[in-house]
Amino acid sequence: MTSRGPHLYPLRLTVTAKPLVFGGQAIARHLGKTGLPDWGIAETWECSDVDGSGSVVTAGPLAGRSLRQVVHDHPEELMGAGWSGSYFPVLTKFIDATGTLPVHLHADDERARRLEGQPNGKTEAWHILAAAPGATALCGVKAGVTADRLRAALEAQDFDAVLRRLPVRAGETLYVPGGTLHSFGPDTLVYEIEQTSDIQQHAMHWNMEDGSPVSDEEFASHLDMLMRQADLTTRPDFTPGLSVAVGDGVERVFLCAGPYFALERWRAGTAEPLRHSFATAQILSNVGAPVRVRTGGWSEELGRAETLLLPAVCGEVEITGPADVLFGYLPDLARDVRGPLRDAGYPSQVIDSVLSVPAAR
Repeated sequence: MTSRGPHLYPLRLTVTAKPLVFGGQAIARHLGKTGLPDWGIAETWECSDVDGSGSVVTAGPLAGRSLRQVVHDHPEELMGAGWSGSYFPVLTKFIDATGTLPVHLHADDERARRLEGQPNGKTEAWHILAAAPGATALCGVKAGVTADRLRAALEAQDFDAVLRRLPVRAGETLYVPGGTLHSFGPDTLVYEIEQTSDIQQHAMHWNMEDGSPVSDEEFASHLDMLMRQADLTTRPDFTPGLSVAVGDGVERVFLCAGPYFALERWRAGTAEPLRHSFATAQILSNVGAPVRVRTGGWSEELGRAETLLLPAVCGEVEITGPADVLFGYLPDLARDVRGPLRDAGYPSQVIDSVLSVPAAR
């Protein structure tokens, strides 16, 4: 196992706050996250190895080191036996869609390499933390819509003519493959997990950074690239996930899983603590009240809307309830997803229909 310097321990990371035009105050006011600026915040990047917005360790012997450096120095300790790579492969965010996000897409792997010169695309998933009654999202092109019709509707900003509008409910999750046109908001609070990337193409006459206008020439250029990357066949739907009872008052819900990431939500009462064993790095984000986290001889409180990166070498974690937390990770699908769900009694066809897991071979 490659390792340089101090051995790994639970890592607290810097958070990047993005003041995009659709943001508000929900991450602070609803989730209780502290340390944010007073102005509207659209996103907080909780665990990121994106160039220019990478996380940095804030505590312990590795304080001051970037996540990229930790990956380089401790690849197997962090990610698990046999893993190698040049960057941390999973990105997580809280997103406050007080306003509506632009209609946009992220390239899949093949188009990202061919058209964007990037090492990978960006498949993502949204776990809905809160949504106003009647909230909706746009995701995927309606069946039968041709590329020419899609282009014309995007030019006219007539999104509902060509895109699927889906109901949004707290607790549900949508897995969004690369190439899928999408948007959500207003009044929607989301935890997003995705491939490490910041590529996108949008179909708006305004910039999401500051609301400034996009010229007609630039708009046409954006649409040209967007149409080259759009997948007209993907039509994902929200799912409540698959629940597994793992203790007295402890529930584990597999929200989504695929080759790029998996996301689980665990809840526990006070009858017994939440105990989770793992073999790959876990991004632990707290979406409930403050909790006490223990692994090995390490023990600290994790506050509201705070995140910890648990290296694979930790192996297990215990969290004292009441707890409501999310675990995001790069899965071995057979070991980490299919196995536990089969053991819980779910047939393969149910696993395939609810989660974005490739069919067993």
